[in-house]
Amino acid sequence: MKKILLKNAYLYTMAGTEIKNGDLLIKGDKIAAVGEELQVDGAETIDLSGQYVTPGFIDAHCHIGMFEDSLGFEGDDGNEMTDPVTPQLRAIDALFPTDRTFDEALAAGVTTAVTGPGSANVIGGQFAAVKTYGRTIEEKLLRAPVAMKIAFGENPKRVYNNQKKSPTTRMATAAILRESLYKAKEYMEKKQAAAGDQGKMPAFDLKWESLLPVLNNEIPLKAHAHRADDIMTAIRIAEEFKLRITLDHCTEGHLIADLLAARGYPAIVGPSFGDRSKVELRNLTFETPGILSKAGVKVAIMTDAPVIPLQYLPLCAKLAVRNGMEPEEALKAITINPAEIVGLSQRVGSLEVGKDADLVVFDQNPLAFETNIMIVFVNGQKVYRT
Repeated sequence: MKKILLKNAYLYTMAGTEIKNGDLLIKGDKIAAVGEELQVDGAETIDLSGQYVTPGFIDAHCHIGMFEDSLGFEGDDGNEMTDPVTPQLRAIDALFPTDRTFDEALAAGVTTAVTGPGSANVIGGQFAAVKTYGRTIEEKLLRAPVAMKIAFGENPKRVYNNQKKSPTTRMATAAILRESLYKAKEYMEKKQAAAGDQGKMPAFDLKWESLLPVLNNEIPLKAHAHRADDIMTAIRIAEEFKLRITLDHCTEGHLIADLLAARGYPAIVGPSFGDRSKVELRNLTFETPGILSKAGVKVAIMTDAPVIPLQYLPLCAKLAVRNGMEPEEALKAITINPAEIVGLSQRVGSLEVGKDADLVVFDQNPLAFETNIMIVFVNGQKVYRT
């Protein structure tokens, strides 16, 4: 098994410590040791004196591979705009694994992307977590499903108003979501009552079957919500059904930061780098991640790629720092926080023994605007080098 020993680097472990003159051993595809003055026989040794190492960056909400680069309709597989309730859709069945945007993200140090359907539907389908390196879905796949996409606010209203069907109001969006969860719950209870007796089992329904991991709290709802009132509606429904939920976009989260902190919900914030292209973005600001973080909310920063290309995830963290976020919290927001929020922290997000050897080497502080990426490792392989 191949061994690579990185020596004399400044290690941002994201596990509660920074090691100013640290060593890290990669054995196969895992991190085998982290410390100082490690001595390992038979290892390829790379001296990183004066350089910095972080875990690979993670985007907790994007659509990379779902809307293929430069293709238009032929590569647009992110929204099935024919039915507002489509929980049975799976990102892994649409994702284009060799889209060049994966290579661009990789060169920027983004090694994991949580990607899936867009926000046209009230229930959009299943998100997946993938590595940005690999030729096929199977090679890239980290975990699927990781969440069930739901959407509030303008997008479902606009899509289905154009089709002259429900939902055309926020009331209908909430009602459709609530009705779907009740139907899935009824389906689950009938299956449980049947106790394996095929004669008593309900007719198989892929929609409701796909919502069972949500009802069983195996995966969270992934709520597209910009406005403060939409955020609170998402929370209200999640609490009604006792479901896990993440608050994605959370554009007006800074207006209710104390409420979100008190309830303990994480926020996946972004894309903050762009224009206020619709009404619900009128309070868009890069101050949101810092305000939420200082209030005690666990924050991840997202690009919503291709809205903001995935390679600009580190830039978004830097701009959050410029607008008041603490540097350590900004680095957490693209490493360990998204890993914990999405449920991937046993594999990625920090430099700890036993985790995937996904890491990035920089010539300067990783949050400096002029820093350059020197090496990117994914699963212990050098997949990018300047």
